[in-house]
Amino acid sequence: MAAEMAAASVAAADRRVPVSVLTGFLGAGKTTLLNWLLAQPEAAGAAVLINEFGEVGVDHLLVEKVDDNVVLLDSGCVCCSVQGDLVKALKGLFMRALRGEIPPLRRVLIETTGLADPAPVIHTLLEEPFIAERYRCDGVLTAVDATHGLEQLGSQREVLRQAAMADRLLLTKCDLADEHGRAALAQRLSELNPGAGQIEVRGGVPASGVAALFDCGLYDPGGKVADVAQWLGEERLRTQAQAAAAAPMAWRRGAAPRRPAGTPQRHDEGIESYLLCFDEPVQWFGFADALGLILQVYGERILRVKGLINVAGDPLPRVVQCVHHVAYPPSSLPAWPQRPPCNDRRSRLVFIVRELPRSEVDTIFASLGGLTPLAA
Repeated sequence: MAAEMAAASVAAADRRVPVSVLTGFLGAGKTTLLNWLLAQPEAAGAAVLINEFGEVGVDHLLVEKVDDNVVLLDSGCVCCSVQGDLVKALKGLFMRALRGEIPPLRRVLIETTGLADPAPVIHTLLEEPFIAERYRCDGVLTAVDATHGLEQLGSQREVLRQAAMADRLLLTKCDLADEHGRAALAQRLSELNPGAGQIEVRGGVPASGVAALFDCGLYDPGGKVADVAQWLGEERLRTQAQAAAAAPMAWRRGAAPRRPAGTPQRHDEGIESYLLCFDEPVQWFGFADALGLILQVYGERILRVKGLINVAGDPLPRVVQCVHHVAYPPSSLPAWPQRPPCNDRRSRLVFIVRELPRSEVDTIFASLGGLTPLAA
């Protein structure tokens, strides 16, 4: 009964408008996905913000639902000069709905330019006071072209960052890609972002339907306890750690492994994921100070941090999420998961980073927070 009351409290406490960020490289099929999504009943009442890079906006003309709820951000890339326009657009939509000029907002969808880094969008949703009080980040949806994605991951920095920050990875054009290519891309994305669910898209339609695309950042309006292990990608990280431990000694000493013949040269050798665990409940202020220093010092190298923390004196698991220098406001799940491995109530924290050795993170937690991270 207590858990049900807590769940109801969590659902009632956050009435902010959910915002989904749809990103992906040039030609990945974002507009096709958006058109399909807007035709679904679950997207009723959604406003759409479309960002374009260039002097003349075109993409918004390709969106079939062109009405007063579609706003074009055409003064530049959403992660650069247009960030002020994003704030202005979100403020304007909220005030227009408040005055009854448009129907009440149920959701906002932001389609970014293919060259955008999602981090500044998330930063805006978290840090701009007016926006943060009225909107919440519902998740980052990244479209990855199944026919060219593997090559792009090895040559385009934007593709890497979009994939690493995703809550859901949408493998588009699967109907045009061969099975071997799809499998290779899926494996590469699992290594890059083990916590993001992968969804195949054929003919512009995701195999999962709409359900898996919304409420994907561990926010749980229904009060059900999410599959935290899957969200963290714990099993994938454990498998990767075991594979690394079984690798030849030269690789464990830090030497680069020999690249299989025919494998494209990659520019992302410095991106990795690791999982930290704390056996005992943590003192929140010491933990927060240590994490804050890590974000301050290494924020440019941190793509995502997400985890579930057992805070001393708090019976509920606390959700922690960060992007670059910014931490999401902490929230709590209504109860601890009942299924293993997360039913052991150990704190778990996943880092997705670029050229940031785990030893640096361990040292700060140990020295400032009095915590000793353990491998899962």
